[in-house]
Amino acid sequence: MTPDELSQALSTALASAVADGALALPADAVPASVHVERPRQREHGDWATNVALQLAKKAGTSPRALAEELASRLGATPGVRAVEVAGPGFLNITLDAAAAGELARTVVEAGGAYGRGDSEAGKRVNLEFVSANPTGPIHIGGVRWAAVGDSLARVLEASGAEVAREYYFNDHGAQIDRFARSLLARARGEAAPEDGYGGQYISEIADAVIADAVAAGEPDPRELPDAEAQEVFRARGVDRMFGEIKASLHDFGVDFDVYFHEDSLHESGAVDRAVARLRDAGRMFDKDGATWLRTTEFGDDKDRVVLKSDGEAAYIAGDIAYYLDKRERGFDEVIIMLGADHHGYVGRMMAVCAAFGDTPGTNLQLLIGQMVNLVKDGQPVRMSKRAGTVVTLEDLVDAVGVDAARYSLARSSVDSTIDLDLDLLTRATNENPVYYVQYAHSRTCAVDRNAADRDVSRADGFDPALLDHATEAALLGRLTEFPRIVAQAAELREPHRVARYLEALAGDYHTWYQQKDRRVLPYPDEPVEDLHRTRLWLNDAVRQVLANGLGLLGVTAPERM
Repeated sequence: MTPDELSQALSTALASAVADGALALPADAVPASVHVERPRQREHGDWATNVALQLAKKAGTSPRALAEELASRLGATPGVRAVEVAGPGFLNITLDAAAAGELARTVVEAGGAYGRGDSEAGKRVNLEFVSANPTGPIHIGGVRWAAVGDSLARVLEASGAEVAREYYFNDHGAQIDRFARSLLARARGEAAPEDGYGGQYISEIADAVIADAVAAGEPDPRELPDAEAQEVFRARGVDRMFGEIKASLHDFGVDFDVYFHEDSLHESGAVDRAVARLRDAGRMFDKDGATWLRTTEFGDDKDRVVLKSDGEAAYIAGDIAYYLDKRERGFDEVIIMLGADHHGYVGRMMAVCAAFGDTPGTNLQLLIGQMVNLVKDGQPVRMSKRAGTVVTLEDLVDAVGVDAARYSLARSSVDSTIDLDLDLLTRATNENPVYYVQYAHSRTCAVDRNAADRDVSRADGFDPALLDHATEAALLGRLTEFPRIVAQAAELREPHRVARYLEALAGDYHTWYQQKDRRVLPYPDEPVEDLHRTRLWLNDAVRQVLANGLGLLGVTAPERM
């Protein structure tokens, strides 16, 4: 019996009590589904619900009396072994072994679809993440967003949403000019501008720009007048740098559906259209020769200049146009992932959302991520060999590999600063979380290989009632939670919940595996029985869920380690 089936059974019990007059509850107050959850203490049963406490007042009775009425009706449900009323009116429900064990077959037969749902169905989501400026390699903060953003996209898709992964390509503004001047200075052997960029990569990009220009039959850009030379280094340098960024992300398992160029907002007239729309809505006003947006009407701490007195667009003008562009492309929800230094951005952008008549927190959602610190040999890692000033995506992957990097960055809430111990992430020990989960999956595969050698086949028998050990009940209970965990991770925009779930599942599996009386394979002098085949179903159910969960995090599920 799955949680959904138990939930439906509880709803049916409530409806029948109302129908026969045992419960004075309005028919429209009977929930279509009843929330059930795993009790914190295993001895309290397989599932628990507080529905009696929630509905007692509407029913004109005490929670305990309502719970007792439900218990008497639910106890007759096939698959329910016992129902206990606890405390003021909680229901603790224990399933019989066969009903609980049937889940093993359900999971295996569902395969890759197990855990997928429709809680986000019908939503078109634009998910913007990373969006690092094309002025250098992706630093460690951007790497965190790459891991978390791609995992969130996978979780949302698994929950039924249509997701577009979008990268905002910032090719407009002063930082691009500084990048071009830095390249030109390095190419001519001059000192870098005081506000410019350094690091080995600047030399590499500068050399590549020269080689590309010469190969194309163009003059050596170093010999051009300053303005022309700077434009060559800007155009070719940005393309070259962004090509490297895209290649690095691809190797990290992250690809985008849309690369949106900031320049296009200004060249296409999108900024002017957005301003005109807000002016027509009465949200704009003119003061001191500038054009302002009334963001204070929507909770911002001050109104914002959109067009300066000299006619130039302020930075927020591009943000306004970009948000409107996403909504006009048909996205119901716009999710933007930002670094820890963008807290001040939240209020003004939520005000922009409201100014367009949208709902902040729904149509626009902003996720702020905290810092990542790297530690090696007990000391902070602060510098990149290539970038010079920051630790990059390539540095992290070189140190621990893609799987460990993605998993370790995605397993913590973005609200928290994380310290990554590079030594720990390369160890083949249980203290290394990605190894712990991947090893559990490889162990299930080893069991499968050994079972095939000993002629233990799932196809020859399955008796779920045989899964009656406490460690099997724990495993089955954990497996039932996976669809709910995925849906919750999607709803809360927290893919780290999947990683923490996998670690708990791996722990339950390792505990079961180590029980000498829970062997999948018979001893050499024993015949193969349904007991062994049934345990193989459970083993394979765990394997499937581990693989499904790791897939949601963009991490491989190795068959051998």
